Amino acid sequence: MLIYDTIRKYSGMFNNPILHPLINVVDLSKSPLLPKTRFMLAFYAVIIKETRCGDIRYGNQYYDYDNGTIVFFGPGQVITHEPEGEMHQPYGTALIFHPDLIRGTSLVKHLHQYSFFSYQTNEALHVSEKERTLIDGCLANIAAEISQNLDKHSRTLIVANIELLLKYCARFYDRQFITRENVNRGLIGKFEQLLTDYLTGEKLKTKGLPSVAYFADLLHLSPNYFGDLVKKETGKTALEFIQLRLLEVAKERILDHGKSLSEISYELGFRYPQHFTRFFKQKTGVTPTQYRMH
Repeated sequence: MLIYDTIRKYSGMFNNPILHPLINVVDLSKSPLLPKTRFMLAFYAVIIKETRCGDIRYGNQYYDYDNGTIVFFGPGQVITHEPEGEMHQPYGTALIFHPDLIRGTSLVKHLHQYSFFSYQTNEALHVSEKERTLIDGCLANIAAEISQNLDKHSRTLIVANIELLLKYCARFYDRQFITRENVNRGLIGKFEQLLTDYLTGEKLKTKGLPSVAYFADLLHLSPNYFGDLVKKETGKTALEFIQLRLLEVAKERILDHGKSLSEISYELGFRYPQHFTRFFKQKTGVTPTQYRMH
């Protein structure tokens, strides 16, 4: 596996000069023919693909690149470019920046909002021509700042332009969730059915409380993309959605006087009855005992 641990190493692989040790806008087409391989980045990357460029696999998922497609990678992600060993000519543009560049800035505080850095490549952003123009404008501003002599304003302006770019991408993802509403509704429907099966079957007893990651995996989505999708479609986080459904099941079972509250808590996947009591009171304002007495 190839490890790109510095901005310089990645830039050099694609025959691009480096003007700043912590950031670069890389023209991928300047590279010679390169073998497809597995690689890992030690920094953030926003890669805009202009032409179809083979199949990239992230985890177990594939994505065929089309025009105007943007993928995002965070530090430590392993990407497989397949078929491995095949020679290809890269195309597109990559904005790469090291975590040290944004350390101590406002962007660090907000970076968690840009959950697409943890999406899978088959959950890429597809932009329109108009949207692509805005993205290209941000990249041009960043490239212009990098190419100037660095001064006390450089870092602030570079980071501000990165943040503007990410804000645009967040907006475009919101639009993409809307334009793919029919597909998304189908996924939400599948999720609801899987959740119902989980809560009414034996899985609560055998596997414990259901997790967001469990359902994301069944739907072949990354947890972050799945969470954002559920939030857009239902107005609730995936965890809130799961807990509300669990609460409805709990209310029904509490009113069954044939079982003790301890038995019910174990059947619902709670390790200890007091955990169930705490969960129920947080959600309803009363304890299971009080609810049963009503």
